[in-house]
Amino acid sequence: MTDHSAHMADDDRTPHPATNLAVVAIGGNSLIADNNRPEIVHQWDAVHETTGQIAGMIENGWQGVVVTHGNGPQVGFILRRNELALGEVHTIPLTLVVADTQGSIGFMLQQALNNDFRARQIPRETTTIITQTRVDEEDPAFDNPSKPIGSFLDEETARSFESRGWHVVEDAGRGWRRVVSSPRPVEIVEIEAVRQAIEMGWVIVACGGGGIPVVRDADDTLRGVSAVIDKDMASSLLAVDLGADLFLISTGVEKVALNFGKPDQIDLDHLTVAEAKRYREEGHFAAGSMQPKIDACIEFLENSSNPHAHCLITNPQNLGRALAGETGTRISL
Repeated sequence: MTDHSAHMADDDRTPHPATNLAVVAIGGNSLIADNNRPEIVHQWDAVHETTGQIAGMIENGWQGVVVTHGNGPQVGFILRRNELALGEVHTIPLTLVVADTQGSIGFMLQQALNNDFRARQIPRETTTIITQTRVDEEDPAFDNPSKPIGSFLDEETARSFESRGWHVVEDAGRGWRRVVSSPRPVEIVEIEAVRQAIEMGWVIVACGGGGIPVVRDADDTLRGVSAVIDKDMASSLLAVDLGADLFLISTGVEKVALNFGKPDQIDLDHLTVAEAKRYREEGHFAAGSMQPKIDACIEFLENSSNPHAHCLITNPQNLGRALAGETGTRISL
């Protein structure tokens, strides 16, 4: 029997801080390339495309890589299973739903990455760290639940969830959905574990779905809260804490654009933080799609102590080309 754990050479097990470190944030939607084919077998196809690009990063010299991921569609599937199983099995609180998706998506990413490393004879290993993200219990977002989760519902069904403590809203004429609070992340609880793992040479999957939202009580204990954290904002905080050189966001478009989807669309190769802020104020970045990514990049660049810090935004199939400067949108101070 082959001992796959032995493929990392002894010399590679000694601590060595990464001299160039990237945080790569991939979207939960990017794991579902076709909304008409959401089955797990097709999610594997999308995972393999992304992990092949990440393995290429390491092959080309990136010593440290931390992968974060979204989980929106996957959370929706679990909530739908809750709905269908009402009266048969107990429901699952949102904190555990986020934890479940961290485990399942993390497993897919780490298995695919480790297989890529073996195929390319790269002496590295991947592991997943189930991550909690602390938020402020006084965050005003708790008074204004606005983040849609789960499937679209008819009004009667949606209203029935109100009696179970959910907030529901009508969503742009497409149906009704449950909404939850989306507070700002203030602390990655497992940051030291992530940092130590990087120093040991591991490739890490962390902060899945933005992390499991928790608050710290007066006695210093942690407690989960019903909320969701923006994955890109949590990834930005993680990148700042780690002193990352690169914050790379993998999303559904090859480049950030002005006048997106219009005849006069302009794709952007490079943005400064000042330009990004100006275009944001002019309304070029949609609140539910590109704006959170731009916000996360601005947060990273304005708070990073790394003089080499920069951001890239592109789609999964173009990660390698974007890193080579051939495409994508680069954002810097």
